[in-house]
Amino acid sequence: MGDSLSFDVCIVGAGPVGGSLACRLAAGGMKVAVVDAAALPPMEHPDFDGRAYAIAAGSRPLLQVAGVWDALPLPVGPIEQIRVTDGKAGRPASRLHLHFSAEEVGDAPMGFMVEARSLRIALNTRLDTDPNITVFAPARARVVREADWARVTLDTGEEFSARLVVAAEGRNSPLRREAGIVASSWPYHQSGIVCAIAHELPHHNIALEHFLPAGPFAQLPMAGSEAHPHLSAIVWSERSAVAGRYMALPDEAFGEQIAQRLGDFLGEVRPVGRRWIYPLSAMYVHRLVAPRLALAGDAAHGIHPIAGQGLNLGLRDAMKLAELLLEGGDPGDAGMLARYQRARRADIVSMLVATDGLDRLFSTNFPPIRLMRDVGMAAVHHFPPLKRMLMKQAMGQR
Repeated sequence: MGDSLSFDVCIVGAGPVGGSLACRLAAGGMKVAVVDAAALPPMEHPDFDGRAYAIAAGSRPLLQVAGVWDALPLPVGPIEQIRVTDGKAGRPASRLHLHFSAEEVGDAPMGFMVEARSLRIALNTRLDTDPNITVFAPARARVVREADWARVTLDTGEEFSARLVVAAEGRNSPLRREAGIVASSWPYHQSGIVCAIAHELPHHNIALEHFLPAGPFAQLPMAGSEAHPHLSAIVWSERSAVAGRYMALPDEAFGEQIAQRLGDFLGEVRPVGRRWIYPLSAMYVHRLVAPRLALAGDAAHGIHPIAGQGLNLGLRDAMKLAELLLEGGDPGDAGMLARYQRARRADIVSMLVATDGLDRLFSTNFPPIRLMRDVGMAAVHHFPPLKRMLMKQAMGQR
């Protein structure tokens, strides 16, 4: 189109999915523009803020090849076992449970807990130093897509062309809306409370998924620090009508509520860092592509956090898109976009159905259903082939 500045791919959204995709494409020799509405360095909050990501074993290779994994400035917490239980707050969990151990499928952890600030620092380092990446932030993009290219105009006055635009700017993606792609969503009437706790006893790299009538409650093992030798992340799904009241409690009372749901296996617990709350909903996006446009991450799907797979689903989008783009040819070719949609559709739909079904199955206190699901968990626990299959899916190894 005659512009002096042109790129192979423009990625709108520099979050974990968009940023990782940019670093992977750049590592493969592609020229990438990254646009984000926020300035990136302020996201590197110097203090611990309670947020962490569960990175499945199958997602780590993307971060490794992209040069992000080795740039993480803080240690990661391996997840070597997952215990799945059912019960009620303040009462002992059902004796019928499900226990996964990484040893059953190999000698590597099932996943890793990575502090949000650590991943942000690593991404920023790679985005800032890779000569194949140009970052425009803070900036907002207006995109005009044509048959052979897309023209990107920023509110800062800069303009450039790209052969493909990737929308990775979250659930309320403006680019998805402008492309006329329909997204159907439904609320869970739950809110996700995210925080971290310091605890008296070591977690031994064991994660807990405890199903409660109001929603699932997860404890995820983090790497300790000098200030907090034993540390875990908490992802607590609660009815929206009462979640705000829990968020407003002072630390001691808030910690007591966590302890009621967690049990005593970690000893005394206390909240550390900030607390975060998010409304929970699911979203099905009817198409993942449009001419010269691909959706990735939360712009492409939204699922319940019941299995901790939301980010990993987005990272799998990035892995597949990078694989197809690095095969060569026109990055925005209609055939490539069609292959991307076909390759990702089954994974996205199956994860959406599975997480939605699990939440509906476990977020009820109806005794016959509780008995049925507890017996079901125990049956899976004693059927190794099915158990291994579920573990590999959770690890992102398909």
